[in-house]
Amino acid sequence: MAAKKRRLFETKSFLAHVGDGRSIGKYRKGQVVFSQGDPGDAVFYIQKGKAKLTVVSEQGKEAVIAMLGTDDFFGEGCLAGQAQRIATVTAMADSVIVRLEKSAIIKVIHEEPAFSEMFIAHLLSRAIRVEADLVDQLFNSSEKRLARLLLLLANFGKEGRPEPIIAKISQETLAEMIGTTRSRVSFFMNRFRKLGFIAYNGGIEHGIEVHSSLLNVILHDQPQIKR
Repeated sequence: MAAKKRRLFETKSFLAHVGDGRSIGKYRKGQVVFSQGDPGDAVFYIQKGKAKLTVVSEQGKEAVIAMLGTDDFFGEGCLAGQAQRIATVTAMADSVIVRLEKSAIIKVIHEEPAFSEMFIAHLLSRAIRVEADLVDQLFNSSEKRLARLLLLLANFGKEGRPEPIIAKISQETLAEMIGTTRSRVSFFMNRFRKLGFIAYNGGIEHGIEVHSSLLNVILHDQPQIKR
């Protein structure tokens, strides 16, 4: 007797519905998903929206270490024995986030190759991004770091079309992410706008339009402003 044809597993459908060990929550902008020091007992998936990961030192200094968007996972450290969260995750916009209990995600990783492939791709992408961030911090100027961050936030270089309009984000947050001061970020943002690399009306908190020409800052040493 021929073996029964294995059912087709649809990862997107699996992540879009409540089920065994899976729940879906709606988070308002500014709402905390989990806090630094909380138990690490689940992995999360952003169905819609944006979130940021922040870490607070023993001295009380806060740093933004990553910004996440639709289709990103986070909290996967619990699968490697991370008993407590090492960062706080906060929604940056109204978001829909799936929570997968540790046992549930381990089960689907073992049983469903399609999900495993998607999850491994996420882990590899995250590892590459962390490595690139480290190189960026070690060798690039703060101006280049800001240009790279803006391009990443606008999804340049990712599959699919870029999102030229970045959601509301403060200069303080940008400064924390690239390791510089707010005044330096303000200086570089004004320079980028004069060069036509970005556009925004009023404060950048109202959204930033990022143009592909911003790549010039990364590819060349110092952009010159024509007077």
